[in-house]
Amino acid sequence: MKKLNSIELRQMWLDFFKSKKHSIIKSASLIPENDPTVLFTTAGMHPLVPYLLGQPHPGGNRLANVQKCVRTGDIDDVGDNRHCTFFEMLGNWSLGDYFKEDMIKWSYEFLTDAKYLAIPVERLAVSVFEGDSDAPKDTESAKIWQECGIKKEQIFFLKKEHNWWGPAGITGPCGPDTEMFVDTKKPKCSKDCSPACNCGKYVEIWNDVFMQYFKNADGSFTQLKNKNVDTGMGLERTLCMLNGFDSVYETDIFTPAINKIEVLSGCKYADNLQAFRVIADHIRTATFMLGDERGVVPGNIGQGYILRRLIRRAVRYGRSLNLTQGSLAVLSETFVEIYKDIYPEIYSNKDKIYAELNREEERFSKTLVAGLKEFEKIVNSLNGSKIDGATAFKLYDTYGFPIEITVELAGEKRLTVDTQGFDEAFKAHQAKSQAGRRREFQGRTGGRKRNCYKASYGHASFTSRAKKEPDELKRVEELVNQAIKDAHNITVEEMSVEEAKKAGAIGLFEHKYGELVKVYTMGDFSKEICGGPHAQNTSELISFKILKEESSSAGVRRIKAVIG
Repeated sequence: MKKLNSIELRQMWLDFFKSKKHSIIKSASLIPENDPTVLFTTAGMHPLVPYLLGQPHPGGNRLANVQKCVRTGDIDDVGDNRHCTFFEMLGNWSLGDYFKEDMIKWSYEFLTDAKYLAIPVERLAVSVFEGDSDAPKDTESAKIWQECGIKKEQIFFLKKEHNWWGPAGITGPCGPDTEMFVDTKKPKCSKDCSPACNCGKYVEIWNDVFMQYFKNADGSFTQLKNKNVDTGMGLERTLCMLNGFDSVYETDIFTPAINKIEVLSGCKYADNLQAFRVIADHIRTATFMLGDERGVVPGNIGQGYILRRLIRRAVRYGRSLNLTQGSLAVLSETFVEIYKDIYPEIYSNKDKIYAELNREEERFSKTLVAGLKEFEKIVNSLNGSKIDGATAFKLYDTYGFPIEITVELAGEKRLTVDTQGFDEAFKAHQAKSQAGRRREFQGRTGGRKRNCYKASYGHASFTSRAKKEPDELKRVEELVNQAIKDAHNITVEEMSVEEAKKAGAIGLFEHKYGELVKVYTMGDFSKEICGGPHAQNTSELISFKILKEESSSAGVRRIKAVIG
């Protein structure tokens, strides 16, 4: 296998697909533009969905790139040898152009050729779709792999849960995939050992998705006229495998930060693996979130909440290593230096990144020591092995501990947390706050009923550190007034949160909802989760005028407006 650093692997990928007549496209923002169902871009194909559905791409029918990605489902797993919250996805796409034969042959070439990754053929294993009532066994892919040189015993037919992608919603493009693995040469865990096992014998390196079907509303599948290819290879895991490292944190992407933590803390990485890895991962992710062209700031909702959670988790682990205040920004500098030529926005936004990290670290540090003391008091006075929800909410409300930190601290003490009770306390707090806001609203409007919109006042909060410019506020006014003029009917439906996501409703999906939510649809202008009540038609609002825009809390600003 060829030993490569991150710069060499990125360039090799792009050069390879350029030689196959692909247009090289820029990484999209980490913040999805038109998908309210997710907080961050999770894969290379995510920003390309409109083009996979048939919209022509300005780059043509063959595309390749390296995409910035964040997946939040792995936060609690960070600290092991392979999980990261931020990662880079090497990807290529065919939009109705080439299909299985070309893609599999190119995959084999890139993996095995001495000019590229030079992985010995005997170290490769692949999986393909075994077939079911929806689609037949993918013997075509298996045959192409054999023609390339993969032995029959290294080709595994697996179920849909392992070798099928999509659709993204209830209906849409989907199809079988073929995944590529490196055989670590560890002994088989059983006679049925395969890439579907988690025993560690097979390590996934690449995935080719063949979108050849469309799933219809009735659950049936039909063949697509234009078949697409979507592939993905994780940069960090591939570097780890090629270089024979035990973890991604030994790659050139992380070693500068690991070394810097050793200097700043006086502690050894080998003695504190989890703490070092969590800090390095979370600060890299925070650096990209803050430095993104559509960057966010720490807050209590949505992307801002995830960012705050990562920074505060890094602060907690940092204190266990005796890192002094200001260390997070110093660590961020190492990542800015690594990525400044690859993602220039990180460098151009470096001052904002450091300022926000310092601000959030200072804010949490003030309550962290007191909160940890309070946690120890709770543990010492505990009658049983579970921390109740009201107590967990106090740690959140008073000391700024995200529930995930309380759960993590409790786990270290072999305790559990009543997270359902926490959710109930959180909702009760929200209801109390909302009731207070309603009383305030009624006081301002002379106690008028909600269905009387003439000269009513309202406000809307959003995550941002910077004051909005007058032309931005004017544009918001124009959009809202146009929606009022267009007289959209407003309808309401009750559905599950999952159904609301699939329907494209805007909502703070990282927060907790009940089993059913109300989804309000205003024509084709807006669809969102809300408690209501609402007007029956946007025209009832008459007009919308922004009175002021101001800071509401750290990282949150508020628009106040008059309606009618």
